[in-house]
Parts: sequence; structure tokens; C-alpha cells
Amino acid sequence: MALLTKEEINRKLLHVFSGTLIPAGVFYIPMINGFSALTPVIILGCLTVGSILLEYLRFHNATVQKIFISIGSGMLRKSEKDSFTGSTYIFMSAFLCSVIFFNHPHITFIALSLFILGDAIAAIVGISIGRIKIGKKSLEGSAACFVLGLLLFFFIYPQVPMLLDRWHGSVPLALIFIASFSNTIFELFPIGWGEKIRINDNLSVPLITGMILLALYPVFA
Repeated sequence: MALLTKEEINRKLLHVFSGTLIPAGVFYIPMINGFSALTPVIILGCLTVGSILLEYLRFHNATVQKIFISIGSGMLRKSEKDSFTGSTYIFMSAFLCSVIFFNHPHITFIALSLFILGDAIAAIVGISIGRIKIGKKSLEGSAACFVLGLLLFFFIYPQVPMLLDRWHGSVPLALIFIASFSNTIFELFPIGWGEKIRINDNLSVPLITGMILLALYPVFA
């Protein structure tokens, strides 16, 4: 059993913050007078481009790299020191979701929050009490991710103002379990080809979950 470090706790708190702020922005900003449905797409596009540019500079500019390390190195995982950070992939995923599900912002809200919060709880539980290892992750962490998904669908999403209005206030029971399970499975087993090619789960899972919600809601509604 490992202990949660201060850095990992701060990282997950940042995830929880982004897991509520970004989905809420996508869903509610267009409802504010003076903003359009394109506003979240433009904002997320700018954040994505800016984040990718910062990543490029930290790899190729010594001054930027030094500043980046002094500010955020404590929250970086080993795998992120030579590749994009999870936050960049989250911005990319949020941007793509906002484009693909442009006419279904509630799906973007659900897909992003379900993954970001589920991933955070999976890491916290897995690091603190995880004993049964599945690759680099744990069965306990995945179970926590799945249970959190169910709790969000049953108790939180129906209470979020206007979120499920298009779906008459609720999500079909079968779709709740399918979406929560797929979110858990693809968080546990990232998509890839061979050992070297992996699609970051921060990027892929919200898109997959969103596609599932979009495709299967008419089936179960």
C-alpha cells in the first residue's frame, strides 16, 4: 500500500477543479447573455493551442523549461517530463468534445466530468488502498471509478440545472451502466497498438464515452 504524496493530492485536486469548471463552462457559457454556442469552442481551442505551444517551448527553450520546472515539476509524473502533460490532453479532449458534440453540450458535460472525476478517484483509491494490480493500475481504483460514475448518474447529474432537460430529466438505466463501465474499462486499459503506441486516456476516454451516450440514448430512451 502506497502513501499519497502532497504532489499527487494537489494533482488530483486540480483534476477535480477542472472536472467541474470545464464541463460547466461548455454547458452554461452559451446561456449567458452576449455569448454564443461557439464561445466555449473558441476558448477551448485557444487553451489547447496555448498549452501545446507551452509544451513545445518547454522541450526546446531552456528558459521556459527552467520556469516550467520551477513552477510545476512537483506535479509532473515521470512519463510527462518528456511528453505532453495530462492537462494538455484534457484541453484537447474538451475541445474535440465541444466540436463533435456541438449540438449536445450535455453530452460533453457528462463525458468530461465522468472521466476526469473518475480518473481522480481511481488514482486516489488505487494509490492509497490498491492491492490487486492490473498493469500499472488497480482493481480497487477501477471499482471506485465505476461506483463514482453510478453515483454521478443517479444523484448528481439529475440535480444539475437544465443538464438533462433534453433527456427528460434522467438517463436510461442501461445507459448509466454502459457509460460508467466503458469509462472505467477505457481508463483502465488505454487504447493502443503494441507496446510503444498509446493514446492518452485523457484524450480518448471522454470522446469514447460521449460517442456511446450519443449513439445509445435513442436505443434505450
